[in-house]
Amino acid sequence: MYLEVIKNNKNVIFYLLGAAASNLGNVISGLAFVFLTYEMTGSGIYTTGVAISQVAPYLLFGLIGGVIADWVDKKRLLIMIDLIRIPLILSVVLLHELELLIYWHLIIVSFLIHCLGCFFTPAHRAILPIITSEEERSSVNSLLDTVTRGITVLGPIVSVLLMNIVNVIHFFTFDALTYLISAILINRIQLPDKKLTNEKLSQWKISDIFISIKYFSIWVNEQTTIRTLFIVTVIMVFFNTWVWQVGLLLQLLATTPNGEECYSLLLGWYGATVIVVNLFIPFIWKKLSMKTYLFGSLIWGIGILMLGFSYTLPLYFIGVFVAGIGLPISGLSRVYLLQTYLPTKELGKGFSFNAFLLYLSNAISLGLFGVLSSFLPIRILFIICGFMMAICAAIYLRILARKVLGVIPYNRLNN
Repeated sequence: MYLEVIKNNKNVIFYLLGAAASNLGNVISGLAFVFLTYEMTGSGIYTTGVAISQVAPYLLFGLIGGVIADWVDKKRLLIMIDLIRIPLILSVVLLHELELLIYWHLIIVSFLIHCLGCFFTPAHRAILPIITSEEERSSVNSLLDTVTRGITVLGPIVSVLLMNIVNVIHFFTFDALTYLISAILINRIQLPDKKLTNEKLSQWKISDIFISIKYFSIWVNEQTTIRTLFIVTVIMVFFNTWVWQVGLLLQLLATTPNGEECYSLLLGWYGATVIVVNLFIPFIWKKLSMKTYLFGSLIWGIGILMLGFSYTLPLYFIGVFVAGIGLPISGLSRVYLLQTYLPTKELGKGFSFNAFLLYLSNAISLGLFGVLSSFLPIRILFIICGFMMAICAAIYLRILARKVLGVIPYNRLNN
């Protein structure tokens, strides 16, 4: 199936290779920002500042990026952003070599790189439905997610190899090279001749951006499928983020002799599970649906709930395995539903709206459960979060069984 798609659609090859290059560079430079900041300051607070600079842009400009991505030539926008990021990231290398690099330059560059990401990500996601048929979409989504997660696992390995060859500062040089490769590969993608923009640059006004976001928000609120998708996504991510990113490590440190090593093993096991499930999904479901999305969310929640009752390493592996089955089913279904139900000229806003909600849920989850962890045992938080994820998915599955979800045409609100 995968070989057939790649063989019949050369655009998919360039799209996936470009995504791989860009994501590898992002992982490497992300590590470099953290390593270099700690090396320069020796401060956990300053290092946290870099992490904040990477999240804040998506909360500030995530929605705007989706609007712009819908209005302009997506291919040209992606190439332009990649080319802008090259001198921006190389400025860190240059200032370091001139011994002029300071902490605030790292913060500014990190912030600007991720601001550009607010425009790059929705445009990149919006191109996929344009270059694929509906029959190919599930397979290509699976390949894209596999590539992205594979790069996340491969990135730290590549960083270790690079550290043995060059100084950490040249992680940024490597990142610049990946942006160049990404731009070249995106340039090879052939888009259809049909008009894919709906505004002219000369006609833009700042107010038009917010009006567009307003209309899109009204449309989301007026129909059922996308609204349900966003609501369930917010709930699932909110209850998952802290327990997975922070709680799992803390619980392992408290219940196993070698907590950090066990954590690394579990992350590797989780990554392998997700990749395998991603590859099998298109063979099981040719078309993904809201029912599939909720089913995956239910399994995901059960996996988190099981971790709350884990006392030995084998039980942790089982819980992570179950979560690793549910997450990709839920994630790929969400992407497929957005690609299916959103109008082509609104895909950028749809994906940026989704990303904004994800980052907002992440931020609230980390803050709230971080405070609650001072009062409640980690195990209890796992049980609460896993139960809420599972019960939420189960309730919406019950609702779905009673009525048919639909979509109101976007043009009805835009005219």
